[in-house]
Amino acid sequence: MTALVYVIEDDDDVARLVVHALHEFGFLTETFRSGAAVLRRLQTERPELFIVDLGLPDMDGMALVREIGAMGNSGVLILTGRGHTVDRVMGLELGGDDYMVKPFEPRELVARVRSILRRRTAPGAGCGAPQRRYASFLGWTLDCAANVLRAADGAEHLLGTAETQVLRVFVERPHQILTREQLVGSRDLSPLDRSIDVRISRLRRKLEPDPQHPTLIKTVYGAGYLFAAAVSWS
Repeated sequence: MTALVYVIEDDDDVARLVVHALHEFGFLTETFRSGAAVLRRLQTERPELFIVDLGLPDMDGMALVREIGAMGNSGVLILTGRGHTVDRVMGLELGGDDYMVKPFEPRELVARVRSILRRRTAPGAGCGAPQRRYASFLGWTLDCAANVLRAADGAEHLLGTAETQVLRVFVERPHQILTREQLVGSRDLSPLDRSIDVRISRLRRKLEPDPQHPTLIKTVYGAGYLFAAAVSWS
C-alpha cells in the first residue's frame, strides 16, 4: 500500500517542493498550512508519516510534534530552518524520528522518509506477532500496540515514537550487543548523529533507578548497547 504523508508547512514554495519530490517517488500527500488544520484532519484519518515545519503560524511546531506522538504511532520527520543543536535534541526527545534543516536536497528528504518507514515496518518493529503484544521485564510492561510503558505500581508512561522503536529492538533482542545503527534502523548513520544518545538517555531516566549508573541499558564501549534483562511475552 502506498504510504500517506501529511506535509505541515506554511511556506507554499517549500510545500510544493516537498510534495513534488514525494509524488515523484509514489507517495500520497496532504498539505496543511497550520497545526490546527492537521489536528482537525487527524480526527478522521492518520497518515503513515508526518513532515512537520517548526515555524507554524498558529502554534509551535514542537508542541505539534508532541501531540502527534501522543495520538498514535506515525513517523515524524521534522523539516525546519532551525539548525541549533538544542532544537534538534528537543525535536528528537519529543518524538521526532529524524530532523532535517532547510535548505534541503529533495532526494535526501525522500531517502529519509523511506528510512523512517522501513524502520517502522521492519521485522520486530511491531514487537512481534499480534499475540506478542506485551513485553515484560523487571516489573515493567511495554504495550507495543499503544506505545505505553507500565511500571510495577501501575503508573503509565506514553513513549514517543523514537523511544518506542529503540525499546522495541531491545526487548526483541535482550542480552545482545546492538550497534547504534541496529537501534536506529539505519545503515548509513553518521558518526556525529547523536539521536540514539538522546533516546537512550530518555529511556534510562524512565527505567533505571540511577540513570547515571545504568544496570539495565548498558553501554558497551566501542560496540554499542546491551539490554540486560530477561523478557517474557504475552
